[in-house]
Amino acid sequence: MTKKKPPGKTWESFADQQIREAMEEGAFDNLEGQGRPLADLGREYDPDWWVKKLIEREKVSITPPALALRKTVEQTLERLPQMRDEAEVRRVLDALNAQIRKLNATIAEGPPTNLAPLDVEAIVSAWRA
Repeated sequence: MTKKKPPGKTWESFADQQIREAMEEGAFDNLEGQGRPLADLGREYDPDWWVKKLIEREKVSITPPALALRKTVEQTLERLPQMRDEAEVRRVLDALNAQIRKLNATIAEGPPTNLAPLDVEAIVSAWRA
């Protein structure tokens, strides 16, 4: 708890006294990050550091929805050969088609989407081969 500085005492000696008392009481024991270097120590100053930390912490995406969906479709189609069950392939493709239909039906920021729902039967037959 902070105390008022007594008259006649310098700020420096008053602050030193409070730090010493807190150390004796164990207020600095077991602090998070103890023994580890400061995260941004040695980095060049970035005036937008707080925005970058916010985006990282809140997991904010700055990718327009249409581009993010294209990437999701691409990644999903790349993962299909590793799937072992046809039911799983169909379930994943149906979920992807639901996302495509939802985005096509809404007005979104960024470039318009021109993705059509995927032909599940054609992809499943290619997956079987």
